Amino acid sequence: MDRLNDKWLRIVGVPLTGVLANLVFFDAQNEANEVSRLTAMTLSVGESLLLWETNRLGILFSRKKFPSIKSTPSRIVTQVVWFTLLTVTLRYLLTYFYDVTQFWGYPIPSRAYLINIIVPFFFIIPIAAIYEAMYFYRHWYRSHFEGEKLKKEHLQSQLLSLKSQLNPHFLFNSLSTLSSLIPENPILAEKFTDELSDTYRYVLKTQDKVLSTLNEELSFIQAYFHLLETRFGEGIRLEVDVHSQFEDFYIPSLTLQLLVENAVKHNTVSDKTPLVMKIFTDDTGNLLVKNNLNKKVSRMASPQMGLRNIISKYKLLNQPEVIISQSAESFQVQLPLISAQEMAKLKLSDLV
Repeated sequence: MDRLNDKWLRIVGVPLTGVLANLVFFDAQNEANEVSRLTAMTLSVGESLLLWETNRLGILFSRKKFPSIKSTPSRIVTQVVWFTLLTVTLRYLLTYFYDVTQFWGYPIPSRAYLINIIVPFFFIIPIAAIYEAMYFYRHWYRSHFEGEKLKKEHLQSQLLSLKSQLNPHFLFNSLSTLSSLIPENPILAEKFTDELSDTYRYVLKTQDKVLSTLNEELSFIQAYFHLLETRFGEGIRLEVDVHSQFEDFYIPSLTLQLLVENAVKHNTVSDKTPLVMKIFTDDTGNLLVKNNLNKKVSRMASPQMGLRNIISKYKLLNQPEVIISQSAESFQVQLPLISAQEMAKLKLSDLV
């Protein structure tokens, strides 16, 4: 729920409204009955603050209960009902108190009851309408422009993934491995070809998907990792320990591939210094991807596009942040998993 940024309205605007209302609607009557203008205005300001602060609670309540743009009619109806019941009740009880106690030195006529109840609506309704218009515009702007931004991020993710998979260097290594396997081990070569095909098939299939289930991503990464194992042998290992209860949760598509590719790219991979990748979940619904560190020596700093892309996606999906931690021995990325209930709330149809 958005915080109401209305400090100055509450401090200056509402008291000023109380002063103006008293001057316009009640000043002549107060003067005729010799009521002190200072007293009348002070009480009018107090009444205005009380009335607005209680009605303001209705705005907060309606936004909490109906926060989305789609639920705008329900939010407005809730506010109207709240304003009507509260304003009528407060103004009637206050007028009745003035009438019974003759606080102003005279009894309150029946017509004054009606005026005292109706007048506040001339100020509450326009102010509340401004609040709602600003809230609606803010959410529309966020939904529209951040949706466009997420589309661009999704496209960048596709391009980045295809670039990392289909670049000439990767193809050269894969085809060289396949070429050497064909005469030496035709059965393994056939298996390697199938896994290479599965890898590209998944990449093409997920081009139009923002999110994939963890189970889908794990199946893909197993096939992708077999390619790496064929290429690096004992120099690379994968350990997966994912609770079955999280397999139907979601993560951005091709996230695991980006993290594995990132680890292979920046670390030395050999039988003597094997790269060990661990993918596991914790009890709080996070997926953790961890690898040991044996960094390659490089003169050029890495732009870390893969990691930045993943972080941006989580941010634009309004999910908890991705946590990256590194020590002298290891590098770890913590990814929040997205439940089916959260998935249903995301408007993904506009992002593909």
